[in-house]
Formats: sequence, C-alpha cells, structure tokens
Amino acid sequence: MQCNSLDEVRSHIDAIDDQTIALIGGRGQYAVQASAFKKDEEGVRDTNRMERVIAKVRGKAERCGANPDVVEAIYREIISRFINMEMREFHDHPSPTPAEA
Repeated sequence: MQCNSLDEVRSHIDAIDDQTIALIGGRGQYAVQASAFKKDEEGVRDTNRMERVIAKVRGKAERCGANPDVVEAIYREIISRFINMEMREFHDHPSPTPAEA
C-alpha cells in the first residue's frame, strides 16, 4: 500500500473511487427495488433498520481501521438519499394491495 509518488497515490484513489461509485450505484438499484416490498412510508423510512445498518458499518469500520465517525456520516448521507429515491419510487409505483395482486 506504500506508494512512491503523488501520482501513484492519486491513481490508487481514482481506482477506489471507480469501485465505490459502482457499488453505490448497485446499492441504489436495490434500494429502489426495496420500495416495491414496503407497505407504507414508515416502511420506506424504517429508522430501526437505518440504525442497525449504522451500527453494523461502524463496527466494520473499526475492524478495518477506518474512522467510524467518517463512515457513519457517509452512510447516513447515502441512506438519506436512497430513502428519498425509495420514497419517490414508492409514490410513483405503489405496490398492489393483496386484493389487487
């Protein structure tokens, strides 16, 4: 992981950014799909689930040597943005009720 130049450092950061963006995109697609399984806005927001995810990623950050406060802040923003996406999808394409299915 030791680099010999600033260009090498930046090249590795760029590669990580590429992977991160692809993973965020995938997470977003699953978040939108999740809205189809939720019955109401409370289910979309699901603060209990959010707090479980935050606790999980903080623990993983600590084990990996990442700053858990930074990871938490990033995840709170990601989750907030995806909740907004899910909410739009939930309202634009509501799940059929059991009687409609």
